[in-house]
Amino acid sequence: MYTLYFARSLLIPVVVALLFSLLLSPLVQALKRFHIPRSISAIVLLTCIGGPIGLLGVELAEPAQKWAKRLPELGLELTEELDSLTESLAPKKEDVSAPAPAAQEEEQGFNFFGWFSDEDEPKAEPAPQSVAPQPAQGAVTERLLQGGLELVVSFVSAAPLVLVQLLTFIILVLFLLSFGPRVWQRAIELFPRVRDKRQAGLVVARVQRELSRYIVTVSLINTGLGIVTAAVLWLLGVEDALLWGALVGLLNFAPYVGPLVSVCVLSLAGLVQYGLEWAALIPMVSYFCINLVEAQFVTPLVLGHNMRLNPLLLVLWLIVWGWLWGAAGVLLAVPLLVCLKLAAQQLNVLDYWVQLIETRA
Repeated sequence: MYTLYFARSLLIPVVVALLFSLLLSPLVQALKRFHIPRSISAIVLLTCIGGPIGLLGVELAEPAQKWAKRLPELGLELTEELDSLTESLAPKKEDVSAPAPAAQEEEQGFNFFGWFSDEDEPKAEPAPQSVAPQPAQGAVTERLLQGGLELVVSFVSAAPLVLVQLLTFIILVLFLLSFGPRVWQRAIELFPRVRDKRQAGLVVARVQRELSRYIVTVSLINTGLGIVTAAVLWLLGVEDALLWGALVGLLNFAPYVGPLVSVCVLSLAGLVQYGLEWAALIPMVSYFCINLVEAQFVTPLVLGHNMRLNPLLLVLWLIVWGWLWGAAGVLLAVPLLVCLKLAAQQLNVLDYWVQLIETRA
């Protein structure tokens, strides 16, 4: 566990590259039958997949930067709304504190010699009480601005590491697709501890096929969810509908957690665009209805019961990998669990754990 935690910057691109190689290896093998070298087919497949994703990223860069800049402004707007609510409640507090001047007069009446001194007249100064909340409000506003700047700085500081991990991922995928199958076959032939060499090859082929089918199916479902959400939000006049559709589709790779985050993000987007009105619920309600249809009907119908996972164990698994690898761990948790489950089924080991994972809700 500690190794996974401290070596996450190294292991995340390796694990993602392994999953992508398992996904694309059947296509590379099919192209090899047409006498296309594995290296060329790997480059072509990565270009076909990375090209649209890169264009989408370039298209979404501007609205993403716009929303990143609006985060401090949104914090100020929320602070102003809280201040207005506080001011609306202020008269009630003044009514409660109305006897204060009388108490002050009683104190002045009790001090008999104060009637003859001029130094005690400016003593009653209500101004500090009315001005006192303003420094607190300024501190809250300053803290929100500082939090927004810290968020931007964290994104900027993480950019070099993300670029290095992306480059590592691309190189690993190319080499795994080009030389990985031959290395695996050679390892099975050479290592003496592999008893049933034919069974080992069949297990890898079955896991590869089932995991590839699962990843492709889930990716198509999430892509369709993002496209439908973006189209509905665009028809409803929501700003940056394409950005929200892409975000929704990406977050849907994390069951339960992803849709919850999407609901919060779309609620915030509606609040920014429409203000404190009922129209602010339009983006969130629209996505909730679309996600309800996808989660209750489309995904169970397409995936069937072979890929069923117990919700409680799945949430615990997501929490563990989220603690280990952050957002990347949450997105990778389900494919990893499916991969381990398929490998255990094909090897006929850990049957009790497989049955526990497949326990119906």
